[in-house]
Amino acid sequence: MSESYGEDSALVYQRELPGGGYVAIDVRRTREVARTCVSVERRAKHERRPGHKPVVIAQAYGDERSPAFADLYRMASDNAAIARAMLEIEGPQRAD
Repeated sequence: MSESYGEDSALVYQRELPGGGYVAIDVRRTREVARTCVSVERRAKHERRPGHKPVVIAQAYGDERSPAFADLYRMASDNAAIARAMLEIEGPQRAD
């Protein structure tokens, strides 16, 4: 893949989100154990601030061949699951 988030990582899945931004699955490989991360960027790539990294909403040990990858892929392909994960990270919203 052409984009990666670190020296030892590879982007294995990416799709645009409705309303802008994208969700991605990134496999970070180390000598010991690979780790797969699902991250969300709410802005389009060209609008992302320099140095800003997407929010990691889920991760599991293993790479794209691991059993956990299927669960992470299902989450990344489900807009409602992404929204629920973002709400868990951000916490309850206040009504002003």
